[in-house]
Amino acid sequence: MTANEKSAIYTLLKTAADSKLGYFSPDFPKEDPVFSDDIDAINATEKPLAQETSQQDKIQSQEPAAPQTTTSLEESSPSQSQLTTIAAIAQKVAVCQRCQLSQTRHNTVPGVGPLKPVVMVIGEGPGHDEDMSGEPFVGPAGQLLDKELAAIHLSRHTNTFIANIVKCRPPNNRTPFPEEAAACSSFLEAQIFALKPKMILCAGSTAAKNLLKTEAGVGRLRGNFYDWNGIPVLVTYHPSALLRDSSLKRPAWEDLKLFASKLQILAPDYANQSK
Repeated sequence: MTANEKSAIYTLLKTAADSKLGYFSPDFPKEDPVFSDDIDAINATEKPLAQETSQQDKIQSQEPAAPQTTTSLEESSPSQSQLTTIAAIAQKVAVCQRCQLSQTRHNTVPGVGPLKPVVMVIGEGPGHDEDMSGEPFVGPAGQLLDKELAAIHLSRHTNTFIANIVKCRPPNNRTPFPEEAAACSSFLEAQIFALKPKMILCAGSTAAKNLLKTEAGVGRLRGNFYDWNGIPVLVTYHPSALLRDSSLKRPAWEDLKLFASKLQILAPDYANQSK
C-alpha cells in the first residue's frame, strides 16, 4: 500500500470520528502521522523506472510528498483556536436534529461565557426564557445563579462558562429523557475539551447523573469532589430548587464555599478575573 493510500484512509477515519463527536477526536494524535510506502508498492513503482533512469534520476523524479496538515488546537493562539472550536460547536448545535427536542425549540442554547474560563457550570436544560433568548440561566434561576457565583468571585462575563446537559428546551420544562441527554452529550464533551476549565460545578441531579454517569442524586453526591477526565467536579443544588425550597440555601452555600476553597488552590488568582 502506498503512503498516499494510507494517508487517505487515515484522513477518512479521522474525519468521520471528528464529525461524530463534533470536535477533534481525542482518539487520534494532534499531528497527523507521516506514512511511507510499503516495500511491495515501492518495488512496483521502481521496476519500470529502472529500465530508463538511474537510481538518482528516480529519486529526483518522485514528486515531493504533500505537506502534512493538522487540526491541532495548538496551531494558532489559544484564544483563536478556542473561538473557532466553540463557534463550530454552536453551529452544529444550531442545526442539530438528533432528538425530538429540535422539533419544539425556538432557539438552541449552546452556552455562554469567556473562552478561557476557570470554571464551567453545567445545568439541566433551557427553560422558557432561555429558549426565547438563546442564553442559559437568564430567568429567575439564572439571576440567583449569578448571585451565587458572585459570592465566590465568579461571573459568566469574565471567568465562568455556563452550559446545560441538553441544548434545547424540553416541553413544559420537564427533565430531559435519557436519549435526549445522550444525543447532546458529545456537544457538552466538546465544550469541556475546548474550554479546559479548572473545575466544574454541576447544578442539580440531572447534570450530575449525566456527567458523572451515576444514578445518585444531589443529596448523596454533594460534599465530595469527583473526577471527570482530570477535572474536579462538585455537585450542588440547582438554583430552581433553592427558589422552591429556601431551606436548601444554607447547604448550597456550604457547597459553594467548599468549591471556592479548592478553586483557590488550583487557580490562586481566579478572583481577579471576576473584576
